[in-house]
Amino acid sequence: MVRRVAVVGAGVSGLAATKCCLDEGLDPTCFEQSEGIGGLWRYTDQAEEGRASIYRTVFTNSCKEMMCYPDFPFPDDHPNYMHNARLQHYICKYAEHFDLLRHIRFKTLVTKVKKRPDFSVTGQWEVVTQRDGKEETAVFDAVMVCSGHHVYPKLPIAEFPGIQKFKGCYFHSREYKEPEKFRGKKVLVIGLGNSGCDIAVELSTVASQVYLSSRSGSWVMSRIWDNGYPWDMLVITRFQTWLGNILPRALSDWLYVRGMNRFFKHENFGLMPLNRTSRKEPVFNDDLPSRIACGVVVMKPNVKEFRETSVLFQDGTVQDDVDVVVFATGYGYSYPFMEDESIIKSRDNQVTLYKGILPPQLKKPTMAVIGLVQSLGPTIPTVDLQCRWALKVFQGRQTLLSLCLKKKMEGGGERKGKPKADHLFLSSLPRRFGSSTTLQTDYITYMDELASAIGVKPNVLKLLLTDPRLALEVFFGPCSPYQFRLMGPGKWSGARKAILTQWDRTLR
Repeated sequence: MVRRVAVVGAGVSGLAATKCCLDEGLDPTCFEQSEGIGGLWRYTDQAEEGRASIYRTVFTNSCKEMMCYPDFPFPDDHPNYMHNARLQHYICKYAEHFDLLRHIRFKTLVTKVKKRPDFSVTGQWEVVTQRDGKEETAVFDAVMVCSGHHVYPKLPIAEFPGIQKFKGCYFHSREYKEPEKFRGKKVLVIGLGNSGCDIAVELSTVASQVYLSSRSGSWVMSRIWDNGYPWDMLVITRFQTWLGNILPRALSDWLYVRGMNRFFKHENFGLMPLNRTSRKEPVFNDDLPSRIACGVVVMKPNVKEFRETSVLFQDGTVQDDVDVVVFATGYGYSYPFMEDESIIKSRDNQVTLYKGILPPQLKKPTMAVIGLVQSLGPTIPTVDLQCRWALKVFQGRQTLLSLCLKKKMEGGGERKGKPKADHLFLSSLPRRFGSSTTLQTDYITYMDELASAIGVKPNVLKLLLTDPRLALEVFFGPCSPYQFRLMGPGKWSGARKAILTQWDRTLR
């Protein structure tokens, strides 16, 4: 019987896990190595060892109605997209409202998580922590790993010949905080993700020239969509997902590319993805196209070679007098506290998780990894639902789980001559996405799978008979987080009103 739960990390995932444990009558202990909550969103002037780091001007890519905790909306007067400081304030208010702080042990580093000798019977874990130089060991019935995946930077130096002789400075985007120190310099930013584009645009206001290098291109979307509404309130709807699922693949791909090119033709700006129909997460940047059009950001292909003061690109062009290189090359997964890292990772260093949450080879399903799934959708409601699902599993209410896992594991590593996609055991349209190190899936389909399993998926047909106005908003309107608190376990009495007034708060 699961009673005591260890939560590793007090970011948005760890807070959701702690709150969901309390909702289920469990006893959570959340370990946070820093002195405050918020994880990624708690800005500091210097990057801190072992925790995520953001630059001063980070804003959210999801709007407030789509990214809130599903039973705790943002205040009416908050803007639709928020600066990190305002989001951090909201996170603190959430923790305060649900009285989570008393369950968090700050400045406490988790150094080891290992199975108890009788794990096959009890499913219990030993968690070793360190605080003020003192080590402590405690036994827990379950562990929820909420340490995030923006902590350990990828700096692929070996992929860039000549970088050792480059006389300028280079660093990972994790170290970047603000642009002033780069005034008047020529800067090369490598990587066309959200961080790379944000940094390139910001540096273009002070640098003499910015070059943005991309290996495979990317779709670039604006936060502002039709008629000035937030993109996600118009794009992430049940109707759009249903339409995408029933249309022939060729037509769906054509519509997707057409939609992505609706504001500007990516090919003309040097941004076109190599795989045009790949549904990998797009970049959200309202300013990059205009910065390119103004010439202050110049798009470049992948780097072929570094020289002392210049850079040779794959297309044969050379850029002289480069002063600074920023590697916006993403992050890797690491769980240094796991005594047996193979519990989470499998071959080729891939993450192996059932439903993107549970390590499948455990005899007792008493560990959950929260927040690794990435989709064209907001993180906070995703992790909230993951936590609710995981806790039902911990408590033995998911009776089909063992059977499902058994079938997956017995399926073997190969099928019909093709490698089994065991990095993500999801039935939710993984075909839409190209190869990636992140665990990507379709947002609504994935959320509905988890919600169905625990009895909280909104029943649109039933609502159509009992509450037609709400049914139409649930199906044709944005798939906002409140939908997953409308009914079933964890139902929130304010969900219906929140859904029917979400456009009012957006306009305000």
